[in-house]
Amino acid sequence: MPVDLVADIRAARRIVVLTGAGMSAESGIATFRDALTGLWSRFDPQTLATREGFKRDPALVWGWYEARRRGVLNATPNAGHLALRDLAAMDGVADLAIVTQNVDNLHERAGSQQVIHLHGSLFAPRCLACAHAYAYAETDGAGQTSPGEPDRPVQPPRCTHCGGPIRPGVVWFGEELPTREWAQAVDRVREADLLLVVGTSGQVYPAASLPAIVEQNGRPVWIIDPDEGLAKGTREFWNSTAAAGLPALVAACARKQH
Repeated sequence: MPVDLVADIRAARRIVVLTGAGMSAESGIATFRDALTGLWSRFDPQTLATREGFKRDPALVWGWYEARRRGVLNATPNAGHLALRDLAAMDGVADLAIVTQNVDNLHERAGSQQVIHLHGSLFAPRCLACAHAYAYAETDGAGQTSPGEPDRPVQPPRCTHCGGPIRPGVVWFGEELPTREWAQAVDRVREADLLLVVGTSGQVYPAASLPAIVEQNGRPVWIIDPDEGLAKGTREFWNSTAAAGLPALVAACARKQH
């Protein structure tokens, strides 16, 4: 456990956590490319994650995203997700925002209140034609959308507003990030006393540009990841996974309070 990391958290009132695929990996959520199994293994993910692909074969694309959504519903938040919830509630932390590149809802299901989805969400579909939000009709007792049918092509539902096809609520290749969420993320990192980067390689832009904003303000950036290759450069690095490292970090910070 890096002593300096504990000290930086204890000194920070406004914390931002940037999370990526590694954050959810320990919940069994496959990465974008790993998710191609069974029927979907015959397709290049870039053909399934574009507007053109959806227009060409909406049932195929909708079915694949439904398969991914059901995979999330069958998963549970891991100890890392829960630790971020606990860190937000810690004495001395006035504000903790999570800026995530993940399209799952595990941060929210863990109890985190401020989650900004840069790449959209599997749980926020909308109309391709008019962008009207679509709400899943089926829910379980906890308000979660139900697992639905087995993996197969499925015709997307129609918009109740204009009748257009409902598209997945994720950012496809060739699309801009959602304007509001990106502005929120930039505002948060500009105000941050500390940025934790968890489970992301930092190779996907524009999200990868956020740490530089924090550094320009003279605030610390810590990378928490099991990939030693990310230790290059001037940023602080801790070799740990999210599920193992974050609970230990929160516990260490809590002990420092007494």
